[in-house]
Amino acid sequence: MSSEVGLGTKPSAHAAGDGSANDPSGSNNNNNNNAAADARYTFDPVKLDALRKESPWKEDPKYFEGVAVSPSAVMKMMTHCHSGVEKGTKKGGNPIEVMGLLLGRPDPSTPKTLIVTDVFPLPIEGFETRVIADDGDVINHMIALGESLENTRQEKFMGWYHSHPFDVGIHSHCFLSQTDISTQLQWQRAEDPHGNPFLAIVVDPLRSLAKNTPELKAFRAYPPEYTNPIQNQCPDGSIIPVEQERLEKWGSCWSAYYELEVEYFMSGGARNVLALLTQNFLWMRTLGSTSICETEARGRYPDRIEKAAERIGKFEVASGGGGMDVPFVGTVGGISRGRMTASAPKGGGGGSGGGVLSVRESSGQNKADDEDGGELGKACQAVVEIATEKIVGNIAQIAKMELFSS
Repeated sequence: MSSEVGLGTKPSAHAAGDGSANDPSGSNNNNNNNAAADARYTFDPVKLDALRKESPWKEDPKYFEGVAVSPSAVMKMMTHCHSGVEKGTKKGGNPIEVMGLLLGRPDPSTPKTLIVTDVFPLPIEGFETRVIADDGDVINHMIALGESLENTRQEKFMGWYHSHPFDVGIHSHCFLSQTDISTQLQWQRAEDPHGNPFLAIVVDPLRSLAKNTPELKAFRAYPPEYTNPIQNQCPDGSIIPVEQERLEKWGSCWSAYYELEVEYFMSGGARNVLALLTQNFLWMRTLGSTSICETEARGRYPDRIEKAAERIGKFEVASGGGGMDVPFVGTVGGISRGRMTASAPKGGGGGSGGGVLSVRESSGQNKADDEDGGELGKACQAVVEIATEKIVGNIAQIAKMELFSS
């Protein structure tokens, strides 16, 4: 965790002060940084009301560019989403999707940024979040919660979050499904015209556990009548010409929404405390722990191995010298994309001559087959990802042993 930002992210431009070049001690720079960071926690009601009345987002489907999230909101979201994983797996089933509401506002100082200051879990569990539209208990809970917050908080409910606790794969599962798009459009139609732009955040809890860092993304939906002038543009702004790749990364509704950049902010006092803790204590945690040895990682590791083995087990390897043709994406001997062929040793079974590993560049039909990597290629990439984590963890353990053992 960085002493400057926390949560492993870069500081927002809004939270970065210019400081003073004539201040060798850096005290003015720190004061400016703290004051800028604290500004996220306060706002001018008059300017905010003016921004809500103007509602420039009604004229521009891609008006918002970023989201600033407080650390407490991130922690509450991650804790809630992880509780759904634990609850589902303890029952011997699949992890459970959970959902909650975001509290915050648009920022008058940086109008194209939405501020999320807090989150509130909702009593919803399952595999689809459609229940929000027709569950009376949930609606009553939201009304009661909103009424209680009116007396204590100045912000409004300005978004919703939910989890996608799917198996850890090559791509993140932070995307909007068709059900999510329907829910988000209902919210935007109800709230956007009244000066309250609505936001959707998707959390991938299993990938967060595997990577040891929050895996979440923020989105807004396009109006149904909107047509993106840039062909094959994905929610993150990238251009992916292959349809299958777009579907795998962003879902079937990839053209119906766009992604907002997520940043984290904290108060000046919290930054100072974090800097002190980082300087004095955090180095001990870095040296004294390894991510692959943590309880959550150990608990998920056998499941990930089993899933990868099941995927590879679906493919039959030809015997009698036929070999196995595995698509790969990378660079081997100057070939950027091709196929790797492993053939059996000549003369059959248990000889000592060994097999032959050859690489050939894709062309013709093979190149068409390799556009999406192939199912076997994807399974192999998942294995490589697991193996890489294990190797890096083992190297870290060996390095610590060599450095600190007597």
